Amino acid sequence: ASGAPLRDPARDPPVASQQTLPSRVDWGDPVRNPFQPDHPISDEVAYVPESQNLNQADGTPIQPVRQVLTDVNPYRLQVPSQLMRRPGFGRDGKAIQLRLNSHAISNAPNARYYQYAVQVGKPDSKRGLIKNVWGSRELASKIPGGIREWIYDGNTLAWSKQNLPNEFHAMIDMDKEKGRDPSTVPEDKRDLHRVAIRKSATVDLNNIYAYLNGQVDFGPGVIDAINFLDHVIREWPSKQHINIKKSYFDRNAGQKELVGGGVEAMRGIYQSIRMAEGKRMVVNVDVSHTCFWNKSSFPMIVNQLSGHMDLDTLPYSWRDRQSGRTNNKFTTMKRLKRNDFFVSHKNRSERESKVIWKVHDILDKSAKEYKFKLRVPGKPREEGREVNLVQYYQEKYQIYLQWPDLPVVQCTKKNTVYPMEVCNMHEGQRYPYKLNEQQTSKMIKFAVQPPEHRLQAIQAGTRMLGWDKDPVLNHYGLRINAEPIITKARVLNPPTLQFNKSTFAPGTKGRWDLRNKKFLVPNEAPLRCWGLAVLTDPSSAQRGGTPNQGQVNAFVQSFIQAYQGHGGIVENRNPLINGPQSDPAKCAELLFYGVGNKHNARPQLLIFILPNTSADNYLRIKKSCDCRYGSFTQCVQGAQVIKNNPQYHSNVLMKVNAKLGGTTARVAMPSPSGHFSRPTMIIGADVSHAAPGIGAPSYAAMTVSMDKYAARYAAGVQTNGFRVETISTRNLRDMLTPLFRHWTANVSGGRLPDHVYYFRDGVSETQFLNVIKYEVADIKEIWNEMVTPQAGVKPHEVSTRERYPTVDKLSADHK
Repeated sequence: ASGAPLRDPARDPPVASQQTLPSRVDWGDPVRNPFQPDHPISDEVAYVPESQNLNQADGTPIQPVRQVLTDVNPYRLQVPSQLMRRPGFGRDGKAIQLRLNSHAISNAPNARYYQYAVQVGKPDSKRGLIKNVWGSRELASKIPGGIREWIYDGNTLAWSKQNLPNEFHAMIDMDKEKGRDPSTVPEDKRDLHRVAIRKSATVDLNNIYAYLNGQVDFGPGVIDAINFLDHVIREWPSKQHINIKKSYFDRNAGQKELVGGGVEAMRGIYQSIRMAEGKRMVVNVDVSHTCFWNKSSFPMIVNQLSGHMDLDTLPYSWRDRQSGRTNNKFTTMKRLKRNDFFVSHKNRSERESKVIWKVHDILDKSAKEYKFKLRVPGKPREEGREVNLVQYYQEKYQIYLQWPDLPVVQCTKKNTVYPMEVCNMHEGQRYPYKLNEQQTSKMIKFAVQPPEHRLQAIQAGTRMLGWDKDPVLNHYGLRINAEPIITKARVLNPPTLQFNKSTFAPGTKGRWDLRNKKFLVPNEAPLRCWGLAVLTDPSSAQRGGTPNQGQVNAFVQSFIQAYQGHGGIVENRNPLINGPQSDPAKCAELLFYGVGNKHNARPQLLIFILPNTSADNYLRIKKSCDCRYGSFTQCVQGAQVIKNNPQYHSNVLMKVNAKLGGTTARVAMPSPSGHFSRPTMIIGADVSHAAPGIGAPSYAAMTVSMDKYAARYAAGVQTNGFRVETISTRNLRDMLTPLFRHWTANVSGGRLPDHVYYFRDGVSETQFLNVIKYEVADIKEIWNEMVTPQAGVKPHEVSTRERYPTVDKLSADHK
């Protein structure tokens, strides 16, 4: 707030700055609220029992009181029975034909199947054990109908045409499976595992056809049927290829590329069954990209993963030389945990080299330091000779370890360790960690393809799946057309952009040309309270640059001139410029309080000049300014400041102008009221999850349009539990309530929207009902609590999916 110096954080705690959005718009008279239930909902009641003899503070007994529980959302009982159907086809643009990345299902089973809950071994049994037990010969001979009649998801669900009236139980002897004589194995070491199968649901595939023909509602029966067919098409390829959910990869296909850090990116194929227009089912296919550990030796992987330059000095780099404590390089080595590997070295038999082990931990002992008792013939192990791993490998295999100072790899098998240099990563294991900046850049370059190359990759992927040779599909009578669907489509004319008193038709160039263009809406308040800071990096090896004082001054004046040329209002042409700082947090603190104290007001904008493209500095600055100070920031590259290019100024100013309350441009519209004749709100939502193996929460993000053109947006973000896709009621309230209030107060003149379009990304067809029953119902309830029964809002749910790009144009202009 202006008028108070920012000298004492305790006296003047920072709060997030707020924007004043566009002036109110007259939308006419309100209409009735269709969300209001047409029938009363039975209130749940609770009573305070008289027997409790509860007393008030003055000793007066409390009488039993009827309490109405208001936590029941009535809109959960109003789930629509039919999903929205396409009302018609467009007429704009040029008619063409498209080849889609979807294949029609020409024949599908219509029988009834049964879903079963499966438990193999203990509830916490490892996936590898479950896979081995389910694939055992003994279970195949015992399970009703034979193992071929069963589809198993590898975890807790299975399907079969067999209708088991009772639970099925079997004890599987894995000692026999491995060729061991059970009589020679001690009773407490027997490898026995119980398999329990219990019927949990009936899956009628006719529900799909009935729904497509409008005979039944979309519900659990339809979802269960689609889920079953999805597992049918997944069963065979998951056993032939590397399987990650609905994607399949073949390392020998050659479509892979090293991205650094012991990681390789691999291109595969994704497939999923969908219901489509024309009352039919299709298999949607697309390219899929995932990162895997590179098949290489552990020392080579660790050397690349830790960014160490010399493999010969790596063994001495994971400990501090003075204190002897482990450092960040050792922590990085811990990423090898839970991976499969094989051991290879001279004089090791071929049979031993084929054994696959799993990493339990990386010990903070080297091969020199790790000692154990070597058994002496005729004596117990406790009386054996003590040796270290270096001596053991010299005596048994006649080899000398090249890097005996590397840490030791401990296996999941008890009392089993190996020197790191003899361990090799087993192929086909997903890399579960977040990619660094360089890896991400290489991954994007590998994944981005022109349409014709993407089409070729999809065709190669479908050949890899081999639908015509799939024994499971043949067994169930599921036929998938090898040729993709060709459909009618229309190429829409590219829109014209409306700037302030000028328009621009970019066509299909995909580039912004802001020369001689003024922003549609400039900054709301003149830019007065702002400043810049220069951040340095002690590492001279980092790419980038640190500008000197003269270069920074020249950049500032060019920046101001460019902003004024685009219509921006700048009152202060001499902002505060702080000298070089190496600590991002300190740099942010000094600039925030320096600018605030200089102008006796909260800073409008803080610009940070970064020395390189490293994400570390950027993230620390954003965290400090967004979470601690609540101030808008803009980061720029030092190398770009030195170049002082006008096009770079324009690109940055589009961001700056939006942060200061302005709007760059909007789609040109024939009517001043825009595309919408009645008050309309656009809501977008998505939930992002951390990579597997990382214990970070999921994040829910929502955004709401903040003008009548749906050109400006405000957003909110909250943690959403651990790997939970449905946005919680509390999060919806926390994010949307202030945005809704702001919208009604500043966009519609106090009136509710007549139409709300809810775009929900990241959900599959099996999750549609959850979105409608919980998220949409909560949105309706939030609106209902804000308005009178006479007001009204009409909702539209739109679930966006990323698996329907067109990959080939058959009869269109190739421009």
